[in-house]
Amino acid sequence: MAEGRHRLVAVSNRVGPLNDEGKAGGLAVGLSDALKRRGGLWFGWSGSTSAEGTFKEASTEVENDVAMTTIDMNEEELEGFYYGYANRSLWPLLHYRLDLAEFDRQSDRIYRSVNQRFAARLAPLLEEDDLVWVHDYHFFYLGSELRQCGYKGRIGFFLHIPFCAPEIFTALPASHDIVRAMLAYDVIGFQTETDRRNFVSFCVQELDGEELPDQRVRVGDREVIADAYPIGIDAPGYARFAVSPEAGEHEEMVRDIAGDRLQIIGVDRMDYSKGLVERFRGFERLLEDYPENRGKVQFLQVAPLSRSELDAYVELRRELEELAGHINGRFATLDWTPLQIMTRGFTRRALAGIYRAARVCLVTPLRDGMNLVAKEYVAAQDPDDPGVLILSRFAGARSELKDALVVNPYSTDDVARALQRALTMPFEERKRRWETMRDAVFHGTAANWCDTFLERLEASGGDTTKAPDPEDADQG
Repeated sequence: MAEGRHRLVAVSNRVGPLNDEGKAGGLAVGLSDALKRRGGLWFGWSGSTSAEGTFKEASTEVENDVAMTTIDMNEEELEGFYYGYANRSLWPLLHYRLDLAEFDRQSDRIYRSVNQRFAARLAPLLEEDDLVWVHDYHFFYLGSELRQCGYKGRIGFFLHIPFCAPEIFTALPASHDIVRAMLAYDVIGFQTETDRRNFVSFCVQELDGEELPDQRVRVGDREVIADAYPIGIDAPGYARFAVSPEAGEHEEMVRDIAGDRLQIIGVDRMDYSKGLVERFRGFERLLEDYPENRGKVQFLQVAPLSRSELDAYVELRRELEELAGHINGRFATLDWTPLQIMTRGFTRRALAGIYRAARVCLVTPLRDGMNLVAKEYVAAQDPDDPGVLILSRFAGARSELKDALVVNPYSTDDVARALQRALTMPFEERKRRWETMRDAVFHGTAANWCDTFLERLEASGGDTTKAPDPEDADQG
């Protein structure tokens, strides 16, 4: 192995790619870097369904020192585990959207069952000195299930999305079960101190736990580390993307289309957590309250479709397209269309060029674990003419990117004022703010995130107690 005394075993819903060449997200980029440096196993769903589902023979591809092993799900598992519990129950709940969360016993049952089946398939592949690193809300129960299978080695967990306040999380019927199951992990990582605090508060308030020094929490006979490990990007690599030929082509296209107009960019999956409706209304308010921008700015929103099988996402797309039509119908002229929305995706190199051409980037989620678009925008900027980042106060990246213009995404006036300030900001201030944020992005890279978490996990003692069984938990 290239680095580390212990083999790394990463578990995530989707596996790969190992090479950061296309549209890979932050989780994939961070894990691929760690696995390529250390060697190991990447385990998860194949992305396919079959009649046998999780009982079908696993598929393994080996590239250098990394094995990528995947298993299928059947249609019932996919519907109940992924579309049902993960995306209709956990995703909205953890993003503070109780109004959209759906709870039903069947999807809860299938979610637990899939976690159990993944653990049963993974356990025979593990060695006692492995570092097992489980990722995201799909696998809250996996560590507990691995303990039930007899695995006593080190297991860490990282949540890439927010962990909501206890008074919201308790609305989930299985909230006690899930947190008790999470206590099977040795190290639990969150994006922000707020998320960590919410988790610890739940343990203390709901499970009679005790907060200990050094980011530890004790519930019963289990003592675990719960800390914040903000995820980063491969900042040097992304800066190189921004000067690649593919990036240059897209930068030139955006500049040609914009002409003398200043370009505003937003890049988000089409998801209700991203604040797209509120963002469009903030842009409309800019054109209302600061009419000197009419004909002088253009707003491009890139919003690849996400979870389009779910009703909430179908409704969101309809609302966005209607709102974009309303804004264009109200303000457009024969030679100017103020707002353009694109639902296709771009490669990361192409996006780097689009970022580089934009004077302003709007990153205004209603709630986000981190939001790596903000960091990518900073890394892609031209040092001789950097743009301005407008960032939601509810994005995890806010704690690191302190020189962004921070807004309340629910306030159209606040967004409009920040847009006006960004569009008129003097060069000296733009450059000063960007340089400070660039230092933060290049310091807190994906590699640093991996190394910091894995060093903590490596130093933990593994499990020497009886594995917590959520089925025995008192929901009291």
